[in-house]
Amino acid sequence: MTERTELTLTTVNLGASNPRELARFYERLLGWRIGAGDDYWLAMRNPAGGVGLAFQYEEFHARPTWPGRAGEQQMMVHLEIRVENLDAALRHALDCGATLADFQPQADVRVCIDPEGHPFCLWVAT
Repeated sequence: MTERTELTLTTVNLGASNPRELARFYERLLGWRIGAGDDYWLAMRNPAGGVGLAFQYEEFHARPTWPGRAGEQQMMVHLEIRVENLDAALRHALDCGATLADFQPQADVRVCIDPEGHPFCLWVAT
């Protein structure tokens, strides 16, 4: 049996053709500040603690499709963002540069697409 050690998830990394532009989008969306980085990798930390975001240059980045379709680039990850007011949060996301996905699987969730094609969900806790 392997000795158990503490593991802490610190960051979700999103691939992008333009990581700086994607980081700026999430800076506007979440209100977090871009920290360390360069044109190939940037990071931002949640000021309240918890998991942060990073953005990494991917030379062959292909926009994922939502919903997934056979033979097309599948999403590898999507972010879940809790909001207080779904309509206001959606307006804010669209103003920041997101697009509303054509397919919306739930009435109390809005699936949006960031500028690099990554889906993210806005949802209200009930």
